[in-house]
Amino acid sequence: MRGQILDALRDALVGGELAPGEVYSAPALAERFGVSPTPVREAMQQLAGEGAVEVVPNRGFRVARRSARELAELAEVRALLEVPVMLSLAEAIAPERWAGLRPFAEATAAAAAKGDRAAYLEADRTFHQAVLSLAGNQQLVVVADELHRRAQWPLVGGQIVRTADLIADAAEHTALLDALTERDLDAVESLVRDHFNGGD
Repeated sequence: MRGQILDALRDALVGGELAPGEVYSAPALAERFGVSPTPVREAMQQLAGEGAVEVVPNRGFRVARRSARELAELAEVRALLEVPVMLSLAEAIAPERWAGLRPFAEATAAAAAKGDRAAYLEADRTFHQAVLSLAGNQQLVVVADELHRRAQWPLVGGQIVRTADLIADAAEHTALLDALTERDLDAVESLVRDHFNGGD
C-alpha cells in the first residue's frame, strides 16, 4: 500500500497537482486516496528524505520549491557522476549491444508524444537506469536514480513543460545511443551534459 501511495504522490508532484510551497496534511491526502493516514505519512517521510517535501510539525508536509540554482547544482553533480561512466561505456560496450536499449528510448518518445510528463519522466529514469546498469555497479545506479528523482520535482516558478520540449528531450536519448554505438566520445559527452541541463 505504501508503495502505491508513494507512486501516486510522485505522479502528483511531477504533474503539479501538489503545488510547491503548499502544505498538505496526511489525513487530507489519505481521504483523497481512500486509505488510512499511516501509509500516506510513511510515503511522505520517504519523499522528505528525497528532498521533495519538508516536514511541517503539527501541520503536515510542504512541497519543496526548486530554485534555478538547485536544479543547476543537480545537473552539475549528475554530469560529474555520469559523463565519465558514459564515456567508459562507449569504449567498453560492443556497438551491437546498444541496440537492446532502443526500446527504452522509444518508450520515452511515445510518452513525450502524448504530452504525458509523468509517464515521460518515469520512462526517462528507466532509460538512464538501463544504460548505467551496463557498468555493473548497482550503487551507481541507485545514487544516479536518486539524483534523477530530485531533478524531476516541480519546476521553478510553476514552469510549464510543453509537449515539444518532451519530444526534444526524448530525441536526445536516440542521439545518445547513436553516439554510444559509434563510439563518438565528443558527442556522448556533449549530449549527456546538454540533457542534464535540460532537466532530464
